[in-house]
Amino acid sequence: QFVALRIDPALFTFRVHYRPGEPLNLERWRDLLPNPVALINANFFDAQHNALGLVVSDGMAYGQAYQAMGGMLQVQNGGVRVRSTILEPYAGEPLEQAAQAFPMLITNGQASFANPQNDRISRRMVAGQDAQGRIVLIATTSVVGMKLVDLSSYLASTDLQLVNAVNFDGGGSTMLALDVPGQPPYHILSLDPVPTVLAVYAR
Repeated sequence: QFVALRIDPALFTFRVHYRPGEPLNLERWRDLLPNPVALINANFFDAQHNALGLVVSDGMAYGQAYQAMGGMLQVQNGGVRVRSTILEPYAGEPLEQAAQAFPMLITNGQASFANPQNDRISRRMVAGQDAQGRIVLIATTSVVGMKLVDLSSYLASTDLQLVNAVNFDGGGSTMLALDVPGQPPYHILSLDPVPTVLAVYAR
């Protein structure tokens, strides 16, 4: 099972928060950040808890962008979108926020991952964008997840109308918080602390 948050960029803003070498669990991230309405984990990271791929936090770029692979959620000139960095390689253009990961699961409305090699069942996190321009954040709700090949095919079959969607770090890093004023909180706790999160704030 999955939970999906569908977010209108006209009503909410997106920020990437990064603590290289200093990962936090969900409770600590929530204590640190200024009241996001939603929060998910983002980039993959190495054993020293440094993000893999590109991270841009409040205009400051970190890491090395993946070449010819993956995709990213980005904020540029105030506009947010999910893009394939295979079709649109990152060329160093200034961004306000960005979180890059892999693989692309949906590209131009079609399932775009079909490589079963080393694929395995795992918890999953996805950042996508639908045909109306809304950002869709998706997380598995249990310790059992899906193979990436199956997830790519499944997302293309739903009524979410995803145009682009990229797989974020899942497994033990899978983390989600939904704290909407006036509504019961909803949290998916990670098994591992993470150094990078994507936070959603009301405008």
